[in-house]
Amino acid sequence: MIIRKIQNIFQLGRKELWSLWRDPIMLILILYTFTISVYIAATAISDTLYNVPVAIVDEDQSLLSERITSVFYEPYFDRKITELNLIDSGMNTGEYAFSIDIPPKFNENILAGNPTAIQVNVDATRMSQAMSGAGYIQHIIQSEVREYIQRYRAFENVAVELELRARYNQTLDYKWFGSVMQIINNVAMLSIVLTGAALIREREHGTIEHLMVMPITFLEIMVAKIWSMSLVVLCAAFLGIKLIVEMVLTIPIEGSLWLFFFGVLLTLLATTSLGIYLATISKSMPQFGLLTMLIIIPLQMLSGGSTPRESMPEVVQHIMLMAPTTHFVSLAKAILYRNAGIEVVWPTFLWLIVIASIFFYISLKRFKSTIHTMA
Repeated sequence: MIIRKIQNIFQLGRKELWSLWRDPIMLILILYTFTISVYIAATAISDTLYNVPVAIVDEDQSLLSERITSVFYEPYFDRKITELNLIDSGMNTGEYAFSIDIPPKFNENILAGNPTAIQVNVDATRMSQAMSGAGYIQHIIQSEVREYIQRYRAFENVAVELELRARYNQTLDYKWFGSVMQIINNVAMLSIVLTGAALIREREHGTIEHLMVMPITFLEIMVAKIWSMSLVVLCAAFLGIKLIVEMVLTIPIEGSLWLFFFGVLLTLLATTSLGIYLATISKSMPQFGLLTMLIIIPLQMLSGGSTPRESMPEVVQHIMLMAPTTHFVSLAKAILYRNAGIEVVWPTFLWLIVIASIFFYISLKRFKSTIHTMA
């Protein structure tokens, strides 16, 4: 009897895989999600200064103005020397993120102690770069002016010296974080979409009626969809880590991939169950897409992958403990970045097992009660 159930689950899962194989749009989505999407998320840096275009107008042509101009170098700034009458048009078209106008007689006024100013224009439509870049530019200019007046670089002697060492990402390279976090987010997103779409596809093709008259149980149908779609996401995530993260982006993975993918399996059990639950609520594929957006966006933004959970309100932190992605992000960071072992992450695994079991049970009950209305 048990062997027969296993055979039914296996054959139904094969059917799901063949159905997915005949859907080229979904295959392209899977391939894009774990290749191009990961590469873009890792390299398209928008919240740090990297080759930010800054236009400099030197109306003084003095030693001090040359010193100020020279300190805006790559890879943080893309320095462009231009004329005053070209500043407005460059800022209006978005060619420059910052523009610096050093006025005439700037060096002379500084040495004479007369009040003077440098105009810095900021393109505030680039929100993150505008906030951090304006502070950097202010600090750079003030440091150069102070050192020029004092005729030496001043180093203050303090009682305590700080020696900063960055662990797990010594160069503070955003790619190390962005690529892995994108894979983590895509695992949850794609598993929900694939499983829910598989169930809705049964309804649209009319094959849900065939399943109802076959000598199989609701549990077998649901488990078949879960294992087949989980296998697809698991293989795609492995491809993304090995091909894009390790080979293309050359990002080292410190921890055990076996332990990480065990956490992926537990997460997939919860997210695929959630996908089936959303599919039983939806009446069509567009409606399922809208419901998925309402679920996936909070899961990604509030799980700790985009912003630290500690910066969120305590109420949100407690609510998100019920989300599988919160614990998945936590164990992924611990394993892949800090090389944590099972002795460290076992509480997180326990949380995932409990959440996945609850999600599976609720989805199964909902599936049993609504499958007759889906025909």
